[in-house]
Amino acid sequence: MIYRFGDYELDTDRFELRRAGEARKIEPQVFSLLELLVSNHARLVTKDEINLRVWGGRVVSEAVVNSRVRTARRAIGDDGKAQRLIRTVHGRGFRFVGDVTLTSAVARHPNDPPDQIVEAQGIGEAAPGSRPSIAVLPLQVLTPDPRYGALGDAVSQEVIVELSRLHWLFVIARGSSFRFREPAVDLAAAGRILGARYLLTGTIAFHDRTSIVTVELAHAPDGRVVWADRFESPVDDLLNLRLTISARIVAAVETRIQMTEAAMAARLPTENLDAWSAYHRGLWHMYRFNRHDNEIAARMFDRAITADRDFARAHAGLSFTHFQNAFVGYSTDLDGERALAKAHAEKSLALDPLDPFANLTMGRSEWLAGNIGECVPWFDRSIELSPNYAFAIYNRALLDAFLGEGAQCQDNVMKAISLSPIDPLNYAMLATRALSHLVRGDYDSAVTWADRATRAPNAHVHIFVIAGMAHELAGHRELAEQCVAHVRRTNRDYRQADFFRSFRFRDADTLATAQAALNRLGI
Repeated sequence: MIYRFGDYELDTDRFELRRAGEARKIEPQVFSLLELLVSNHARLVTKDEINLRVWGGRVVSEAVVNSRVRTARRAIGDDGKAQRLIRTVHGRGFRFVGDVTLTSAVARHPNDPPDQIVEAQGIGEAAPGSRPSIAVLPLQVLTPDPRYGALGDAVSQEVIVELSRLHWLFVIARGSSFRFREPAVDLAAAGRILGARYLLTGTIAFHDRTSIVTVELAHAPDGRVVWADRFESPVDDLLNLRLTISARIVAAVETRIQMTEAAMAARLPTENLDAWSAYHRGLWHMYRFNRHDNEIAARMFDRAITADRDFARAHAGLSFTHFQNAFVGYSTDLDGERALAKAHAEKSLALDPLDPFANLTMGRSEWLAGNIGECVPWFDRSIELSPNYAFAIYNRALLDAFLGEGAQCQDNVMKAISLSPIDPLNYAMLATRALSHLVRGDYDSAVTWADRATRAPNAHVHIFVIAGMAHELAGHRELAEQCVAHVRRTNRDYRQADFFRSFRFRDADTLATAQAALNRLGI
């Protein structure tokens, strides 16, 4: 896609900023920031969203963000004083205020000259390459007490076992990774020797009957820390420590590696993409949750399948994009989207029946068809295959809301949020927590969570309907009408049937309550 504003063009397919047709030098991170702001020019982009999209959720200082914004302004002839194009909303974020037109990039002919390659800075590899690989090194135990000497190996082994459930990730065997026991490991050297793109390292310390586990996930070629965290647990519950810590580490690793791979793939010229790079480029667009990016994601998954016909996850990704088309209403051919969502889910499952994502997409295809009872075993199987798979746990929670099981819905969705607190689907998880209260008649709590969902990145039109419904039921008519106004601005033709086609409540009381609220709001 090409975004035009003034005499500038932002070409997302070629990863290029042009002025009057002439390409301008721009750092990849600054390009990503510009793309985020320009593509969302109709709304404010929060600092949290910038952190998630541009830095992959990694914590960076406000000074770093402001520095990139200044560079982005200079690149398009703006500055912090004039703010003609990028306006600062103090304490909240930024908004692109220029007039933007959007056109599709002209399809490239195979004989066209290659796109200009924008060199990604700070990335050791020229390309994400094939299937990602990880080595889990033994955690260092920082105590001379012999009772805890094997704990580091035990936690690391637990993580290896759980990571091995993720079929898209190549996990280096313990026999190789446990050779690196020294406290100060040369990450680049260890990565080369083990053939691992990512390394997980950490320490276990003890203080006042509390165990403190600190872990880091590093991109081995350049030693860049992708994710780090700290966990605490009572020292007298070592079994629970092993299981709890491993669950949280695996959930975080799954999200972080895919986000990092997707960010690297997004910087590659299209002609350089192999199957896995195309797949991760697709994920990068898929998790933006808008019509334009969903279309690009489908093209990338198609490209991955062309390169590797037996790529199960690429078929699952395609199923996801067709689900989105039907669920949010990006397409008018709902029957066709449902059929394609199911066809690609079935293909993915046939290629890899033990992939949690494949099983999840089968459940979601049944959901589109209105077969809510048929969804449950697929989601449950997905969780059995990967007990810490936040995406499946969240989907199971949403089904609980449809079935009127408010307490169970709340337990499941809070587990999903705990496992993946910066998930791209965080807005949906927060909205599901709101529904968990709505089905129990606790409308004030429903409002609290629904409002949080509307402020989260990627919140689509259905989220604002849930918020409007919650405010109406809580007696906040003015706030409810503000949510409805947003719905109308987003999709003036939105109807109550659009909501219930996607949110298939089977609990009669909840359905009647929701319908009455939307009737009163004129939806």
